[in-house]
Amino acid sequence: MLRRSVAAILLIVLGAAGGVALHLATAKGNTMFAGKRPDYLGVKDGRLARPRSTPNCVSSQADPSDAEHTIAPVVFKGNALEAIAAARKAVESMRRATVIRHEGNYLYAEFRSKWMGFVDDVEFTYDEKAGLLHVRSASRLGRRDFGVNRARVEALRSRIEKRVAA
Repeated sequence: MLRRSVAAILLIVLGAAGGVALHLATAKGNTMFAGKRPDYLGVKDGRLARPRSTPNCVSSQADPSDAEHTIAPVVFKGNALEAIAAARKAVESMRRATVIRHEGNYLYAEFRSKWMGFVDDVEFTYDEKAGLLHVRSASRLGRRDFGVNRARVEALRSRIEKRVAA
């Protein structure tokens, strides 16, 4: 009896794992881990969306006292067209990135994780008066990202600053 129960549980677990593996192998773009594209993104009154309450989001427009979500904006001397073009080139130079919207002083891109297809939303807007390229990067699903969004923003910053220095 115990043997049959263990065998049945093992078959259920293997079947579920096989189903997930099949889904990931055959999905073109959207996986069950992609989540739904948020409808609240964009620039409103010069500001990007507020950071989520979960730790898997960083924003240069977060409250400076919120160390978990705050990240420095990218200092950029130039106009909005040049700033957003530099951000777009930096995004396009990274793997598994897709630009979704580019209009005026706003850029929105999606980044997909390699293995499970998790999607992170990354936005930029340029404040020409301050010479700052503001950025927000957030995971769509889950609670933790193990620093992936912060590291991505720093990698983008490095690529943008290299283009400016060149």
